[in-house]
Amino acid sequence: MSDFLQMTLFGLSNGAILALAALGFVLIYKATRVINFAQGHFLLVGAYAFYAAIVILGLHWTLAILVAIAFAAVIGLIVERFVLRPMIGEEAISVIMVTIGLSSILAGGVQVFFGTSPRETPQFLPTGALSIADATIPWSRVTAIVVAAVVLIAFSIFFTRTRHGIAMRAVADDQQAALTMGISVRKVFAMAWALAAVTAVIGGILLADLSGVSAGLAGFGLIVFPVVILGGLDSVPGTIVGGVIIGLLVQYTAGYIGGGLEQIIPFIVLILILMVRPYGLFGQTRIERV
Repeated sequence: MSDFLQMTLFGLSNGAILALAALGFVLIYKATRVINFAQGHFLLVGAYAFYAAIVILGLHWTLAILVAIAFAAVIGLIVERFVLRPMIGEEAISVIMVTIGLSSILAGGVQVFFGTSPRETPQFLPTGALSIADATIPWSRVTAIVVAAVVLIAFSIFFTRTRHGIAMRAVADDQQAALTMGISVRKVFAMAWALAAVTAVIGGILLADLSGVSAGLAGFGLIVFPVVILGGLDSVPGTIVGGVIIGLLVQYTAGYIGGGLEQIIPFIVLILILMVRPYGLFGQTRIERV
């Protein structure tokens, strides 16, 4: 029972971080209909940006977080303005290839500046452990779940209660109608990319504390794709459900089966969900009449 509780908490914390990264993926897809294959690498950039701010620049962890978030927002704006905006009107496969190239650029840039050796960052999440039914649960994992939940709730409020959030939903539903209402679609696109980078970077910062900083975080970011496919490409609640399911599934597989199966189980789920329900658990089904 204690092992089950511990695996459950670890799975929930990993799933919460995956949900943050997946939220950015959904933001971009809903606003621009672009499938961003570089989203997982923003996790990597966030972790290293936090490392640089707190270790190299010597900032307090609170300031380091703000610097990493600001850096992410700028990167998102630059990518949208100079990489994706010129691709408007091009074939979908061309845009997809651009985002794949962008992921390689982000990964290569990290290696150029920081090398390939793992780095350790000073821990800022609470240390110690909580004992529940003979299970030892690190406070850092509990805090990561709480932080991710707060961010996800804040974004849910942003989409439903704020002017900019409603504008993003309007653009996602009908760009032409949004233009007639005076909404700047280009500004919404830029905001979507900036927010997507920020959500992924927050996840990267949490990962930096929980598991250190290394190029291997990009592999963790790849699991974002099974999460968004499972939850639905255009569903914000689906990212939460998908993140929790994939996070728990990976942890249970590692604990009870092992053998490296936990590394491929998310992609087995991806294939199965595409075969059975291509739009995901909460995705909007679109029927095209020809």
